[in-house]
Amino acid sequence: MEKLEALKFAAAVAGAVAGGAAFIGFFVWLGAWLNDHWGIYAVLPQVGLMLLVVWGHTCEQRRRWEEQRVQGLRLALAEIDGLHHQEFEVAVRDLMRRDGFMAERVGGAGDDACDVHAVDADGRIWVVQCKHRRDGWDGKPTGVDALQQLKGTAGPVHRARVAVIITNGRFTVPAVEWGVRYGVHLIDRGRLERWATDRQPLWTVLEGVRPARRVPGQRRRRQSRPARVLHGVGRPSMR
Repeated sequence: MEKLEALKFAAAVAGAVAGGAAFIGFFVWLGAWLNDHWGIYAVLPQVGLMLLVVWGHTCEQRRRWEEQRVQGLRLALAEIDGLHHQEFEVAVRDLMRRDGFMAERVGGAGDDACDVHAVDADGRIWVVQCKHRRDGWDGKPTGVDALQQLKGTAGPVHRARVAVIITNGRFTVPAVEWGVRYGVHLIDRGRLERWATDRQPLWTVLEGVRPARRVPGQRRRRQSRPARVLHGVGRPSMR
């Protein structure tokens, strides 16, 4: 046993020495290469300046867009409770547009569990299932079956990266646990208030979905599937 421990220690020391030698050797090689290509010193400041300008421009674009976003659509929960279920789908679509998504309402017969189909600025496809409850939190809770239906079509049918179910009510405990386990994001009444009324962006409300790296004006092109939009549905009031 003692010999084995000694061998392990010797191997660890040898590995550390070899790693240190490789690290030093790399920087020696890099210094020699730079000396042979001294002209790069004249280019590096220009490259750095260009990167700084691009970074500053992107930050300014994001700041301006965020200023516009927070002035966008706002809905109180009382307004949402009074909507028809089709109007609720329209409201969700408009809230997603406020947050920079290309979003269309496609709910209806044969919608394959997708009420709103959206694409963010990075080209990620989102599918959203809407569950409106007239009685709000006191209405029937959404169960596991709805999550299973959405999960079953999100990837194979819609090619979606993100699947979300939104309700102005609540979810059963098994549904919450199932969503965490299988990657279906849930927005209940509390989170809906943060999104619709407090104007927090959707990715913040979801807690775990990274925001798009691009601002909407820099949107990556992606072919979106044709949306079957139902016309004649009233738009929710704005504030």
